[in-house]
Amino acid sequence: MSSYNQKYMDEAIALSLENVEKGNGGPFGAVIVKDDSVVARGANSVTARNDPTAHAEVVAIRQACAVLKSFQLTGCQVYSSCEPCPMCLGALMWARPEKIYYANTRLDAARIGFDDAMIYEQLTVAPEQRLIKCVHVGATQAAHAFELWVEKSEKIRY
Repeated sequence: MSSYNQKYMDEAIALSLENVEKGNGGPFGAVIVKDDSVVARGANSVTARNDPTAHAEVVAIRQACAVLKSFQLTGCQVYSSCEPCPMCLGALMWARPEKIYYANTRLDAARIGFDDAMIYEQLTVAPEQRLIKCVHVGATQAAHAFELWVEKSEKIRY
C-alpha cells in the first residue's frame, strides 16, 4: 500500500493553477498514481468541453482506465486539488482506487462559488420530492434486462 507523496499533490495543484491561468475551466486538478508513477492527469474542462461531467477527477479516471485497460483503479491513489464533489466521489467509488487525497475542502470550494451542498442534501430527499423531480414509471422490459443479467453465467461484475 502506497503512502502520501507531496509531489503528486503538488502536481494536482499545479494543474488547477494552470487551468485557471489558461481559462480552460474551474480551479481543479487531479492526478492518478499507481506503483509510484503517474498514470493519468485531469483538469476541470466543463466549460471548455461544454460537458458538465468533465470534472478533473472524471477526466483523470477516464484517462487512467484507458491507460490501465481496466474499469477499476485497483492499487491506485488519487490526488485531487479539492475534495471530490458528489459526482466525482461516486465515480471514484465505482473505480475503487486504494485512497483519495485532497487539498481544498468542499467548504473551501463553496466559498468561491462551487457549492455542491445542495447535491449532498438532495441525496437524502425522496426522488419525487427533489428539486429535479424523479418519477418512477416502471417497465416490464427494464425488469427483464435485470432478470437476464442475474441469469447470465458469463458476466463481468463491477
